[in-house]
Amino acid sequence: MDLLLDAVVTGVLLGCFYAAVSIGLSVSFGLLDVPHVAHPAFLVLASYGVYFLNDSYDIDPLLAGLLITPLLFVFGLAAYRLYYETFERRGTDAAVRGIAFFFGVAFIIEVLIILHFGVDQRSVTASYIGKSWRFGDMRIPLRLMVAFAVATGLTVLLAAYLSRTFMGRAIRAVAQDEEAVRLMGANPVRIKQWAFGIATAVLGIAGALLIIVAPVEPTLDRAYIGRTFCVVVMAGLGSMTGTLIAAIILGVSETIVLTMFGASWAPAISFALLLGVLAVRPQGLLGRR
Repeated sequence: MDLLLDAVVTGVLLGCFYAAVSIGLSVSFGLLDVPHVAHPAFLVLASYGVYFLNDSYDIDPLLAGLLITPLLFVFGLAAYRLYYETFERRGTDAAVRGIAFFFGVAFIIEVLIILHFGVDQRSVTASYIGKSWRFGDMRIPLRLMVAFAVATGLTVLLAAYLSRTFMGRAIRAVAQDEEAVRLMGANPVRIKQWAFGIATAVLGIAGALLIIVAPVEPTLDRAYIGRTFCVVVMAGLGSMTGTLIAAIILGVSETIVLTMFGASWAPAISFALLLGVLAVRPQGLLGRR
């Protein structure tokens, strides 16, 4: 029972971290219907940006994540514009071709990281890395507590932006009925481009959390592509609250399986949960029919 309690607590903290790394995909894939399979590669690229600032200028990883956020926003704007001009405006097969496009982008990012940083794992230094808090017999890594707090705050802020601001409501409107938005005089392409920029910008913080939680290496995106899509689809496409709930479910499930059955079974749990949710509730936990 002590091991199970430890697994549940660690799983909740880990799940909030999964929410942070998945919330951008919830916007780009869930709301914009862009097959953004390069999302984990963008995440790893952001982590290496954080590593560079921390290693070269001794900047705190979270502050470094904030500093690279504007650059990632511009990068997201350019990436969506290229995707739109090349694929989306040309017909209904944009999704199929877009998958190949983003797989190519992910491969290019991985190669560029290897050429510049090598294949070795990279990590950052901060006062909260390597320490832990003790609650009775339970020991919780401080880095997971930091990831939990920042990830929860990021999810709440993005959910508030999408529901309470004019541009946020415009993004949701485009997701529901693009033609109606166009008839009202708005430009759906610009709204989607702005939303994709935001989805990429939040990876600055998510990338900082990724390298805080554990060292990174160039091919780490392959380990997160299944987890992030699992969280987004389980949540119900475009649901920020659902993303947080689904991520916590995944985190707790992974840690329990890891504790009870070993590490070899843990990676499969995301796909098992995804198949189970799709079989019982195809629209996701908080998705609409």
